[in-house]
Amino acid sequence: MIIVTTDFIKGKEIVETIGVVKGNTIRAKWFGKDIMAGLRQVVGGELKEYTEMLTEARLEAMQRMVEEAEDKGADGIINVRYMTAQVMASAAEILAYGTAVKLK
Repeated sequence: MIIVTTDFIKGKEIVETIGVVKGNTIRAKWFGKDIMAGLRQVVGGELKEYTEMLTEARLEAMQRMVEEAEDKGADGIINVRYMTAQVMASAAEILAYGTAVKLK
């Protein structure tokens, strides 16, 4: 599966546009890590607990998007984008989406 953020894949011909594919997940850290992140926010620095959470969430959302594209018979996904939304105080949704295509 070739995945790109552009509307083309260099050296490949898009022969069919299958349609939009997406994957999402909603993640939250457990209470103890939320407290640690809160304390770190007071003194400054990276909130590693949230960095880890969002990295894991992006990977999961991407995998779900790829699975949907594979189920539809795609060879590639173009125009890939991510969106993030806060769904509650300590939880965020990550959405990965793009256009599934067949390649020559």
